[in-house]
Order: sequence, then structure tokens, then C-alpha cells
Amino acid sequence: MSNTRIERDSMGELQVPAAALYGAQTQRAVDNFPISGQRMPAQFIRALILAKAAAARANVELEQISAAQGKAIVDAAQGLLEGDFMTHFPVDIFQTGSGTSSNMNANEVIATLASRLLGETVNPNDHVNCGQSSNDIIPTSIHVSASLALHEQLLPALEHLVQVIERKALEVHPFIKTGRTHLMDAMPVRLSQALDGWAQQLKANIGHLQDLQPSLQSLAQGGTAVGTGINAHPRFAELFSQQLTQLTQVQFTPGENLFALIGSQDTAVAVSGQLKTTAVSLMKIANDLRWMNSGPLAGLGEIELEGLQPGSSIMPGKVNPVIPEATAMVAAQVIGNDTVITLAGQSGNFELNVMLPIIAQNLLSSITLMSTASRLLADKAIATFKVNEARLKEALSRNPILVTALNPIIGYQKAAEIAKQAYQQGRPVIDVALEHTDLTRSELEVLLDPEKLTAGGV
Repeated sequence: MSNTRIERDSMGELQVPAAALYGAQTQRAVDNFPISGQRMPAQFIRALILAKAAAARANVELEQISAAQGKAIVDAAQGLLEGDFMTHFPVDIFQTGSGTSSNMNANEVIATLASRLLGETVNPNDHVNCGQSSNDIIPTSIHVSASLALHEQLLPALEHLVQVIERKALEVHPFIKTGRTHLMDAMPVRLSQALDGWAQQLKANIGHLQDLQPSLQSLAQGGTAVGTGINAHPRFAELFSQQLTQLTQVQFTPGENLFALIGSQDTAVAVSGQLKTTAVSLMKIANDLRWMNSGPLAGLGEIELEGLQPGSSIMPGKVNPVIPEATAMVAAQVIGNDTVITLAGQSGNFELNVMLPIIAQNLLSSITLMSTASRLLADKAIATFKVNEARLKEALSRNPILVTALNPIIGYQKAAEIAKQAYQQGRPVIDVALEHTDLTRSELEVLLDPEKLTAGGV
């Protein structure tokens, strides 16, 4: 038996693997774009398949296709989602900029399965793609896949990270450490105050991402080729969004202006920008953990992260902060992804953006990477680190910057002289202050009490 079969499209005949569910247009894309070996993200393909099911339901209600054809398309789509559907989607990320190859890949695969279910031909263009164009369904699938990924993955992961940080903050509240500005000794802070700062950074990011959800859930579907809606029923956009909402349990609505949603990718650029901001926050948290964990003898040694694996192939006993390091690399990748999306967003020429596949890839990559990294950072770094109380107290007792609390009493200049002498002589600032002020030791102990100083005020 031959391992190929002949398929036909508007450009002629083509050999396709005999077992493939796709047809000629998909095979042309496979042949034309052997570029990266990377397929479109599974989340994107899932959204595209869901969109085909929603379109079929809407088209049945609008009497654009028969009820039997619509049911076969929906059943085929649902069957795909229940199995290893990515096997049937071989098109490279780097393809035609509209994503037409991926759209036709979905149309052909679903049409093949639907035809088998129905016992008669379901056409990939006339039936599965009814009322649609690649130019509206690919932007729609970008919005849908990113919205679902935020809803199902990233927002829950960030909320989990916040909860873990806040629990850890309560646990470490009694501990006071030397604050640092410019990486230099500064006034003391509670360890809980540092962690609460992290939590607030993440809460702000969560809020900003949630603010973008309504725009992300506004869809280009119904604009078809250029935004005018040619070949789509006037009510198709409305019914499509209703059907997709039922399928996903996430509220989707037709876009207010379909020309904007097809000609540009401004929403994706905005979401990516906020993902970049979130990545910057994760980088800050990861680096704080790395610094506090540094040592254990020659660094700060304020905390001890959980030991997860040997840290060196040559230095026995070395253990490294692997989770914060991995998180920092994820953050760097997300920042790079945002640059790609920014450049791709500029490729909205007239009525169509022509870098849609790479926008989908990078947007979903950023969401997925940060979703996983956030949970690992929460569970394998923040929840489990131990505090080195002795090291914290030692550093605090020798911190001349505590003299800042004496400014209102003895003035900045006098306080600076005391701090410099304490540095030079390696003595506790309270001893030097006792020699150079009229304050008693008991008064100085109250004024220089690190716990009192973490509360601010005068």
C-alpha cells in the first residue's frame, strides 16, 4: 500500500501522507515552511478548534449550514480536544503572517473527521470555515487562547504566589534585618515588610492583567477578510461570541470595531507589556532571594533556601539558589518575548497584521512560563526558606546607619561623624554615640532599638 494519497486544492494536486487527517493546503504549508520545527502552541490550536465549534453552532442557528453538518463539525472538534490533537497540526510557527496555513489545517482536519461522522462530504472552506476568514479567526484565536491561559493558568498561579508570600510574611514577622539601598547598609526593616512589598507588586500586576481581560475577550470574529464582514451573516459575530462563551465559560463579546481588531494587535501588545512588567517583578523577587541566601559564609546569609540539588560538579557540598535562578531566566525570556510582540504589532499594514503566528507563540509562551515559574517560586523557595536569626542580629548590632535615628536630636553632621567612626573602628554605633553625645546608654538603647526603627516616625 502507498504511504501517500493524492489531494487537490485550488492550486492543483499534491501528495499527502495517507494517514493524515489534513489535506493539500496543510501539506503545502509543511513543504513551504520547514523553518523552526516548532508548531503553533497547543493553547492556540485548542482555541482555534473551540472557535470552529462555536462558528458551526452559530451557522446552524443562522441556517448557513445544515444541522447535520453543524453537529458533525462540533462533534469532530470535541473529539479532537479529547485526544492528542496536536498530532494533526504540523504547521511551523514561521508561516504566512495571517496564520492562514493554521486556519486551513484546522478546517481540513475537522472536515475530514466531520465527513466520517456524517457519512457525506463536509467541505473545509464552505462548511467548517463558513462565515470566517483567516484574517478574523486567527486574531480571535489569539485573544481566546491568551484569555483562557490567563484565566486558567497565570492569574491563579500569581494569586497562589501572593498567598504563599503573605503566609510566609506572618511567619517571619518577628525577624528584623538590615535594610539595603544601593546594596549598602540602610535602616532596619522587618523581614515581613520586605515580603509584603513583594506581595503588593504582584497584586498590582494581577489587577492590571484583570483590567486587560475585557479587551482581550473582545473578538475580531465577524470581520472576515478586511473588517467589512463580507460572506458572514449580520448576526454571526454576536451568535459566535455567545456560543464560544457557552463552550469556555468565559465571557466573550464581538469587538466594537472589527477593522481595528484585524488591522492591529494593540491588545496583544498591551497584554504583553503587562506580562513584561510582571516578569520584572518576578525578577526583583528572585534576585532579593538570591542576595539574602548568598554565602553561606562570605555572603549575606540572612536566609537559607531549601537545598534541592547539588550545586557543583567539582565543589562538594555546594548548593545553589536554583529556583530563583530559573525564575530570573523565565523573566528574561518574557522580556524578550515582549520585544518580539512589540515589533510584530507594528506589522499591521492597512487592513491586516501579518505577524499573527509569532504574536500567538510569544504571548502564550510568556503566560505559560510565568505560570509555572510562579508556582515553583512559591512552593520551592519562599514557602520553605529558613531565617538565619543569628546573622541578622549580628549585622544589625554593627550597623552604623542606625545613627540616622539620632538626626533630630544631635543633627545630621554629628550623626555622620559617629557613623564614620563606628565604621572605621568596627564598633557598635551605640558605643561610639555614648562617647560623643550627652545621651545615656538607656536613652540610646531606646532610640536605636531596631524594632522601633522599623515603624518609622520620629
